[in-house]
Amino acid sequence: MLDLNKVKIEYQKLLEQLSDPELISNWDKFEELNKRKDFLEKIIEKEKEIQDLKNKIEENKSILKSQENQELFSLAETEIVQMTEKLKNLEQEIERTSVKETEDIKDSDQPKAVIIEIRAGTGGEEAALFAADLFRMYSKYGQIKGWKQKILDSRPSEIGGVKEIVFEMKDGDIWPAMKNEAGVHRVQRIPTTEKSGRVHTSTASVAVLPKPKKGKIVINPRDLKIDTYKASGPGGQYVNKRETAIRITHLPTNTVVTSQTERNLQQNKENALAILEARMLEKALREEEKKLKDARKTQIGKAERSEKIRTYNFPQNRITDHRIKKSFHNMEKIMEGNLDPVIDSLKENL
Repeated sequence: MLDLNKVKIEYQKLLEQLSDPELISNWDKFEELNKRKDFLEKIIEKEKEIQDLKNKIEENKSILKSQENQELFSLAETEIVQMTEKLKNLEQEIERTSVKETEDIKDSDQPKAVIIEIRAGTGGEEAALFAADLFRMYSKYGQIKGWKQKILDSRPSEIGGVKEIVFEMKDGDIWPAMKNEAGVHRVQRIPTTEKSGRVHTSTASVAVLPKPKKGKIVINPRDLKIDTYKASGPGGQYVNKRETAIRITHLPTNTVVTSQTERNLQQNKENALAILEARMLEKALREEEKKLKDARKTQIGKAERSEKIRTYNFPQNRITDHRIKKSFHNMEKIMEGNLDPVIDSLKENL
């Protein structure tokens, strides 16, 4: 049962906090407190309506006890029935409002955008081709879902694969779907360059990083070493006459990020900073998980980058997710972006 006194006390405290002129410099906090204030106002208004109804019901009950006039007696009875129904509806409305606020808070905690890094692992050019296949699969899945996508950095291989690709996905319910894709993906298939028909095993790693909200991760410009260079293609040849590619080193942590996908230096700098912020947030979350000694709750605490999470067996037309010990067929369809059966199974079982 909702304690109205506690609600009123919290509401008064919120009004005091919102009246602090310094709060406006912390927009995220201001917005959060304002949303909570609006929610509490709705509860207080509904509770006032409920109390008014209860008082009126009691008045009508008094009329029933003392009134001999049949017409007024019937009127009081009818009003009691109507007001009791309205009272029930209002109480249910408060319950629904509370549930919705809980869901809204949960949704607001979810990252609105993610940065995904795919790197070729063991297997040489075949691993790079597999990394490109994974990017294509996720990209098509995002297109099916209507998510916006942007490549932040890419290092192509000589025969059409990618040694590394970093891209952003946003504007959708992305985090719940993609967070479980982090880890080592293994492929078993006959490469196109294989003449004897032997099945090769290669790997690619996937990292899924929540993109921080603006202002959540503050990086001191003095901690950055910024280098520019000419963007290069698959064979190492330059693809631009000007130095538009950028390398940023975060000196305190020795974290290095690059971006060369844009022809504009400033845009590449923005892309590189977005990658750096995502990695810094991941590091902060990893450290927080370590402090809480709750390392098995989230992707970041599971060291999933080093864990083999899934095998793509092309000869047997089978994808096996080792975490939930479940296999999926119709590989061609899945690799074309129809990932929902896999994603949904992970949501249910992890």
